[in-house]
Amino acid sequence: MTTCPCGSTRSYSDCCEPIINGTNPARTAEELMRARYSAYTRVEMDFILESTHPDHRQGYDPAGTRAWAENSEWLGLEIIGTKEGTSEDSSGDVEFIARFRENGNLREHHENAMFKKKNETWYFCDGRIIKPKPISVTKIGRNDICPCGSGLKYKKCCGK
Repeated sequence: MTTCPCGSTRSYSDCCEPIINGTNPARTAEELMRARYSAYTRVEMDFILESTHPDHRQGYDPAGTRAWAENSEWLGLEIIGTKEGTSEDSSGDVEFIARFRENGNLREHHENAMFKKKNETWYFCDGRIIKPKPISVTKIGRNDICPCGSGLKYKKCCGK
C-alpha cells in the first residue's frame, strides 16, 4: 500500500488518486487542497490546471510549474485549518503548510488558499501567503523568577 502524499493515513488509490484522475470529484475544499498537493508530488500538472478556477488561469506557467514540481522533494502537507468549504458550501478557505526541499534547501510554503464551487465542482481560486510571525522577546528583570524553572531569582540563577 502506498500512503497518500497528502498526509492522510489512507492509501493513495483510496484518497487523492480518484480525485486527480477524475473518477471522484472532491467533496470539500480541503479534499481538493490535499489532491492538489498530491498532484504536485506526482507531477500531475494537467490536474493542477484543471482544478484551478477558469477565471484564475491567466498567467499560469505550465513549464515553470512542472519544472518546480519535478525538481522539488516533497516532504509533507500540514492542514492548519479550514473555514467553510464543506460539501454544502459554495466557497471555502484552507490554511496549509507544504514542506519541500528545493536545490538542497528546506522550504515551507504557508498559504491561505481560497476555493469556490462552480456547477458542483470545487476549484482553487487564489492564495494568500502567510508570513512568519516576528519573534517576540520578553525582557526578564533581575528580580524576576528565573524562566528555567529553578524557583530562584533570575540574578541568582541563569542571569549570573
